[in-house]
Amino acid sequence: MQKYPSPLPEWLQEIEEKAEADEVPIIRRSTQRFLSFFLGIMRPKRILEIGSAVGFSALLMANFDPDLTELVTIENYEPRIAEARENFTNSPFADKITFLPGDAAKIIPSLEGEFDLVFIDAAKGQYPDYLTLVDPMMRPGGVILADNILQDGFLLMPKEALCRRNRTIHKRVREYLDMVCRDKRYVTDVLPVGDGLAMTRIC
Repeated sequence: MQKYPSPLPEWLQEIEEKAEADEVPIIRRSTQRFLSFFLGIMRPKRILEIGSAVGFSALLMANFDPDLTELVTIENYEPRIAEARENFTNSPFADKITFLPGDAAKIIPSLEGEFDLVFIDAAKGQYPDYLTLVDPMMRPGGVILADNILQDGFLLMPKEALCRRNRTIHKRVREYLDMVCRDKRYVTDVLPVGDGLAMTRIC
């Protein structure tokens, strides 16, 4: 298979390589390509990310969004907070990124203003709760992207075939999809990108 040059700047490639070496889950290459394409078209001014990890996806979005004024990103997993903060501080986008360590469910209600784009890539069992929290903060025409929605194929399996922990995640992810697909305020599709990307537009 032919290999294409990475569209990422060298400093962002280094963050990606370190994350992969440390086995930190970051967005897959196909998701990276989709986001770089989509952000260039949508050009959101204000983005909320739930689940920073070490900051790779936030920095990728900042890099490919020419109209970005602020990106708010939240991370609750203590071992990754210091590295994420360092990556943000050392990046060309330090002045545009607001990094908030802590529980997203507690932080989101304290945020002010509207968001054009929300990218959810955190605890899958909390996706329905995150949707409820961010819904009032979305501008009309805004987009919510929920990553890893297919759960490596688990979502397509009968729940009886899953272990107890995965059954809970299975149930909650299906609940999220039911919410965004049945509510007439949303238009949703699941894209075969990475491990599944649910794309929801606010009507």
